[in-house]
Amino acid sequence: MSEKNFNFVDEVRRRRTFAIISHPDAGKTTLTEKLLLYGGVIRSAGSVKSRRSNKHAVSDWMEIEKKRGISVTSSVLQFEYDDFCINILDTPGHQDFSEDTYRTLMAADNAVMVIDCAKGVEEQTKKLFQVCKMRGIPIFTFINKMDRAGKDPFELMEDIEKVLGIRSYPMNWPIGTDNNFKGVYNRQKKQIELFNGGNHGQSIAETITGDIDDAKFSSLLGEEIHEKLQNEIELLDIAGDEFNLEQILNGQLTPMFFGSALTNFGVEPFLQSFLDITTPPKPRASNLGDIDPQSDNFSGFIFKIQANMDPAHRDRIAFLRICSGKFEKGMTVNHVQRNKKVRLAQPQQFLAQDRIIVDTAYPGDIIGIHDPGIFKIGDTLCEDQSKLQYEGIPKFAPEHFAKISTKNSLKRKQFLKGITQLSEEGTIQVYKRPNIGMEELIIGVVGVLQFEVLEYRLKNEYGVDVISERLPFRYIRWIKMDNFDASTFSLPMDTLLVEDEDKKPVLLFQNEWSIRHAIERNKNVVLKEVSL
Repeated sequence: MSEKNFNFVDEVRRRRTFAIISHPDAGKTTLTEKLLLYGGVIRSAGSVKSRRSNKHAVSDWMEIEKKRGISVTSSVLQFEYDDFCINILDTPGHQDFSEDTYRTLMAADNAVMVIDCAKGVEEQTKKLFQVCKMRGIPIFTFINKMDRAGKDPFELMEDIEKVLGIRSYPMNWPIGTDNNFKGVYNRQKKQIELFNGGNHGQSIAETITGDIDDAKFSSLLGEEIHEKLQNEIELLDIAGDEFNLEQILNGQLTPMFFGSALTNFGVEPFLQSFLDITTPPKPRASNLGDIDPQSDNFSGFIFKIQANMDPAHRDRIAFLRICSGKFEKGMTVNHVQRNKKVRLAQPQQFLAQDRIIVDTAYPGDIIGIHDPGIFKIGDTLCEDQSKLQYEGIPKFAPEHFAKISTKNSLKRKQFLKGITQLSEEGTIQVYKRPNIGMEELIIGVVGVLQFEVLEYRLKNEYGVDVISERLPFRYIRWIKMDNFDASTFSLPMDTLLVEDEDKKPVLLFQNEWSIRHAIERNKNVVLKEVSL
């Protein structure tokens, strides 16, 4: 093997790419921040909740995220740790932005599921878990906030197994709970790891380690806690699931970690175990079969588009997951869907809103490329002339609708530009009534909070104030029918006929009865829940 090929293979083997998922407020963004702390990217950590000191999580770059304390968009972060190159995809926790999370999971090789120890598995966690399970990717569980009052660890294990339908293997076990949380027992290393949390999580935690039977821990922990720990570890060893690497890598068994992201308890042991267990990027499914990441042919797909990340430049960035081959700055690639050559001149990698121009990147990496308006979510880029296309990214049917127009008719151009760009990002879906101009549009979203983000971004990024009127529709169906004629199509009174961005006829319904009624009144019509 040549030195050039050896370096390429070595770089691929170093890559780990994972998404962090959770229900809102489980501590996902805080965990992301602490991983960056251990990676040496930041020197001190500030809680996302610290409004008074004006500190916000480094992965929350949009102004509305800082004001509300939630993640609205997925962030991409890269750092080095112990000779690994790690790509983190930090996703929105709020259910109203779950569509962005679903798309981001398509670019991840693994998922880290963050669970609040007081609440256990919550609704949004279940939805995101199912997406991970469908993809068959490894799922790691981090039970967070162990320094606060929470459920019994055995109850949390049962919760995961019953609610999510996946077996769990605790990689470590908490020592003490609530305000008496002392640290963890590392089952792989068979040692106690006590943490010094005196720095309040602002810097790397110090640890005291040793064998579980070491007499010093009776005095450090107290005899009652020490004896309880010994009994629980014995019970886990006898009655618990066995560690099975194959089942973990197939997404059938979740390694479980206990800790506190806010105070750093258990964060570094989690990171170390995660890197020991996970594998480099695997082959990706495409229309030409599975594509080996170590193939010479560069290829990747667009999974996210974000406009105006830098308000000073009003730019538009397409996020590309590299699947095979080596990326080099300035290379010319084939945009498969458009069958056009594209030069990738200013590739960027991210630390939230901070960016650096990169010369090279490898499978597993996420790079941002300038988008002059030619890319769409799901597009494939590749170096050779093949018709390679990676599996498509699903588009979810909106559940909430609003009629929207600009307050100032002189701002119509900016209004349409903003709507178009936000639609191409996947933030909103746009519809209009047939034979009616673009002055009044109907916007569909998966979650109602997206309306607030839409209005905020139109005002702050495009200078447009809008009039928004919520509509009563809750269901959308695409019409599949030979020779569709709107003038002869019979509609229930509470149903609206619109066109999507591809001018396909779409029906908006208020209830399921109206859907059945439309089918009964129109012969040979088929209504689809997704775009054809």
